[in-house]
Amino acid sequence: MPLRHGGNQRFGYPVAAVVFAIGMAGTTLPTPLYGLYRERLGFSELMVTVVFAAYAVGVITVLLLAGNLSDVVGRRPVLLCALGLSAASALCFLFEGGVPMLLVGRVLSGFAAGLFSGTATATVLELAKPGQEARAGFAATAANMGGLGCGPLLAGLLAQYTPWPLSLPFLVHLALLAVAGVLTWLVPETVRTARTTRTARAVRTDGTTGQGQRPVRSARRRPAALRMPPEVRGVFAPSAIAAFAGFALLGLFTAVAPSFVGQTLGVRNLAVSGAVVFTVFLGSTAGQSLTGRLGITRALPGGCLVLVAGLLLVGASLVVESLPLLVIGAVLGGTGQGLAFRAALTAVSAAAPPEHRGGTISAFFVIAYLGISLPVVGVGALTLWLGLRGAGLTFAGCVIVLAACVGRYVVRRPPTER
Repeated sequence: MPLRHGGNQRFGYPVAAVVFAIGMAGTTLPTPLYGLYRERLGFSELMVTVVFAAYAVGVITVLLLAGNLSDVVGRRPVLLCALGLSAASALCFLFEGGVPMLLVGRVLSGFAAGLFSGTATATVLELAKPGQEARAGFAATAANMGGLGCGPLLAGLLAQYTPWPLSLPFLVHLALLAVAGVLTWLVPETVRTARTTRTARAVRTDGTTGQGQRPVRSARRRPAALRMPPEVRGVFAPSAIAAFAGFALLGLFTAVAPSFVGQTLGVRNLAVSGAVVFTVFLGSTAGQSLTGRLGITRALPGGCLVLVAGLLLVGASLVVESLPLLVIGAVLGGTGQGLAFRAALTAVSAAAPPEHRGGTISAFFVIAYLGISLPVVGVGALTLWLGLRGAGLTFAGCVIVLAACVGRYVVRRPPTER
């Protein structure tokens, strides 16, 4: 069960959010570099999306098999493991020797993201003091999207303006991961585990009454497949479907947007490609900042409608070959995704009982990462027959229909605000 013990309060939820952002930045770091790898190794656009999807496979595997691991062993050990996996992924790219090593690196990155998604979110929320819950909720989702956006921006700048485009981005990230490891060690643990159970029993054996102690979870409890607590089922479906639609947009930008920019729009600057990807996550963070003002019941359907508008502009940018229109569509679509994503995550987290919060959030991210992977592989396959522009327009049309349907659904059956 989560607890707020008397750890070093200087290292509260903002520090945990920084760790979260650093970890997530590594998952999108290769985005503007795929074109360089494609030229060096000679693979197709479909292979780019396959390499990208390997990451999503890693995420979903971890969420399904160990989504509630941090509920059992504690948040800090899982965060440290995630940082180690992220470092291993960076080393795979640093010493890349072909497509197999890229695939291994992306799978390891997916493992790290799978551990981060539920665990870091729960850590940030649980480290909030009374009255800080709303700010902590924004910090968690902003760290997630902000980290994902900063990865391509950092890699694009270093790849374009330094002599080591395929090595320096990963060296810098390894240094950031070392800093994150130190910060994680300093952040208080928020879960009472078997070890703290034994400590509590020893204290009571010494003659204390144990009054005021929170119940502890069984030391024999093991990680299990994700299951949906009854309290969450009513709110989970609309929230997860909205997340799926929004993450589909993010998948498009993190997998093939640099190819759109370079091949369809004729802009070869890697820093520009990274910045375009960054804008969609910037829009997402902005959308999340508005969710608290609108409330969950308005932010979910409103976010879906804004997402539809953004996708329409993205499709138009491919038709008229306009980079400014693509950027505006990215910002607008990201804003819609951010509105819906934070509202959905807040609703699911609030409905979940504390002892199942990490596992429930992980289940939510399973659906989201299906959205970030499956449609993108479809885009890669469509490029073989329709080209990049045709595949992008087909993708935009499909997600527009999905987002519009989700918006209508959550208007009719909105999640209850708590």
